[in-house]
Amino acid sequence: MRDAAGYRAPQVCKIVGITYRQLDYWARTGLLVPSVRAAAGSGSQRLYAFQDIVQLRVVKRLLDAGMSLNRIRQAMRNLTEQIHSERPLADVTLLSDGSTIYAAHSAEEVVDVFRRGQGVFGIAVGPVQEELEGELHRLFPEARPLEAAVPIEA
Repeated sequence: MRDAAGYRAPQVCKIVGITYRQLDYWARTGLLVPSVRAAAGSGSQRLYAFQDIVQLRVVKRLLDAGMSLNRIRQAMRNLTEQIHSERPLADVTLLSDGSTIYAAHSAEEVVDVFRRGQGVFGIAVGPVQEELEGELHRLFPEARPLEAAVPIEA
């Protein structure tokens, strides 16, 4: 159940799909501390905001994608510096291949988080296909796209 001011650790674990031991370790080591209320001694309960849960879910997905916890920590530090945000995993779109993390600030700006913001080049194939279909239709308005192609002779 949700507390009036935030989510308690058992609920967060269930929502995110992690163990209490993981959540506790991540909070104690500063990976992601609860923004509503941190633990203040024995018997006190941490309270997490919704945005904390979003970031925790991103951490979990990065772990599932093969990223190590150390690399995720490094990425969070770099993103915090690069985008000047206290919620670095909630303020960008992340892509990962298991060895690196890319931050997409927009469709035009994707950066390698570990190379201190070095830009990477990406092409969305769908828009290229639509653009070509439009050009073919403009160049050969009478023909269907495949009819405009010159047949290959064997």
